[in-house]
This record gives sequence, C-alpha cells and structure tokens, in this order.
Amino acid sequence: MCDNKTDSYARRFNQVFDYIDRHLDDTLLLDKLSEVAYFSPFHFHRQFSSYCGVPPGRYIQMMRLKRASYRLAFNPLEKITDIAFDAGFQHAESFSRAFRQMFGLSPTQFRQQPPWIDWHQRISGPYKARRQTMQGQVKIINFPAASVAMLTHYGQPERINETAARFIEWRKTTGYSPVASSQTFGVAPHDPTSTPPEVFEFRICGTVTSPIPEDNSFGVVNSEIPAGRCAVLRHQGSHDALTELAQVLYRDWLPGSGEELRDFPLFFHYHNFVHEVAEHELITDIYLPCNKLSKPVMCVAGLLITHPQ
Repeated sequence: MCDNKTDSYARRFNQVFDYIDRHLDDTLLLDKLSEVAYFSPFHFHRQFSSYCGVPPGRYIQMMRLKRASYRLAFNPLEKITDIAFDAGFQHAESFSRAFRQMFGLSPTQFRQQPPWIDWHQRISGPYKARRQTMQGQVKIINFPAASVAMLTHYGQPERINETAARFIEWRKTTGYSPVASSQTFGVAPHDPTSTPPEVFEFRICGTVTSPIPEDNSFGVVNSEIPAGRCAVLRHQGSHDALTELAQVLYRDWLPGSGEELRDFPLFFHYHNFVHEVAEHELITDIYLPCNKLSKPVMCVAGLLITHPQ
C-alpha cells in the first residue's frame, strides 16, 4: 500500500502525463512540464527519468510514435509523410529512422505486418508508471439487449489488434455492422494479467439489426450481449488503462457497493478509436454486469459480512 507521500508524488507525475497527452501536437518544454508537476526545473529531468524509466524527451517521442503506429496499422490509405509530419518530424526520412529505432521496423514494414507482441514490449514500460484511479462516478443502469456480430480472439492479449484488424476488414468487406452507425463492444471473460495466454479469450462485437451469414472466412458469428443491470464507469483516455480500471472496479468498488456479480463477463463499449482521435480523447464505458444483493452487507476491517434476514 502506498503512503500519502508516494500517492502525492504519483499524482503530480500523472498530471504531467495527462498534460503531454493533451498537448502532443505542441512544443513541450521542460520548464512547462516541471511547472505542471510543481517540481523544480533544475531537478525535473532526473526525477522524470527515475520515475518513468526514460527521459521526458524520449517519452514524448514514444507517445508520438505510438500514435503514428496506430495510424499506420489501421489507416492504410493515409500517407506516411502526413503521419510523419503529425508526429513532429519535418521529413519522412527522419521519421523512418526514429520509427525503426523504436520498433525495429520501417513504417512501411510495420504497416504491412504489425508485430504487436514486440510492439507491446517496446511501448508498455513507461506507461506502467501511470497509476489508474476511478475519475468518474460509477452508475447503475439497465442495459438493453444488443444483437451483435462477434469475433473471438484466442491467445496472447498482445495480439488482440490482429483480431481487431480482421473484424474491421469483415465490416468493410461485407458492409455489416458499419462502424459509423453501429456500436462496438469488447467482451472480456478473462483478465489478461492473470490468465495463461493459451486459454485467454476476448470477444470483439459490433451491433447488427438482423442476423449475419455465418459462412464467412473471417470467423464472425451471431451473438448477443444480454439485457440486465450493470454498473458502468466512463473512462476518457488510453485503452491501456482499461485492464487496471476493471481491476479497480472489482477490487475497490464492488465490495462496498451493495451489488453482486451477474453471470456475464465485464465488457467495454468503445465510443471512438485510437486511429481516429488522440488517445486522451478516447471514450470507453466499462460495464460490470451485476445484481442488487438480496441481503444487506457491512464492510468491517476489509471483510464483507452478510446479515441474515
């Protein structure tokens, strides 16, 4: 458990990370970042490097290249020169050198076959320094049943983007569940941090108005997200935070909520996508299917006690 001093330190750095997210297209100066964190400019560079694992300039470049990699993978018609310019590079050559140094491939090679497992290993380290807390209010709603087309991802969580790309291709090829007029969900029966890769599953879903033909080469099938009571938390920001926020819901919110879990996995509703908007503009609703406890509960010294009727 972190003490108040450590929590305060983490909050100050989270303010810096959030500021960088919101100003990734701007010139980011150390003096301004140290001011955001309420640190001395003289010590900020060393403090940031120690906390995050990389210097601030390197972290900023990593976040810009991360955004560029999403656009390369999911926006195949975008010109690499335009992506390079938006990432802060004046020339495609310098962008290509920096991209290769970061990911081990040229932008063109990455676009042709993104190596998502290696990508996660290279990009995830500094992000782990960011602590996630529930910023919004958990609401209880009655979720209406949703008929969906579903594609199940099997195996390493780091390769979910490959399955997502296949689902996107199915949408584009068939015209079913168009992204502009349909909802997109992710159903998460397993925790990626504790489930062995060989049994891990994640289900990517898009709403449909009528059943789809299941004799397709993509493996997309008909399914349903059932109606029912749900706790819902809205998150604005990177999808990298979703696993930890889901754990926060289970660990911190559920025990004292007066709710118990319903027989359906936690799921996400993605309102927009990282290849369309900046990461800090992503909006995702986290749904925890639940039922109201039939017996009142009291939490004492961390123990959940059910009172007999």
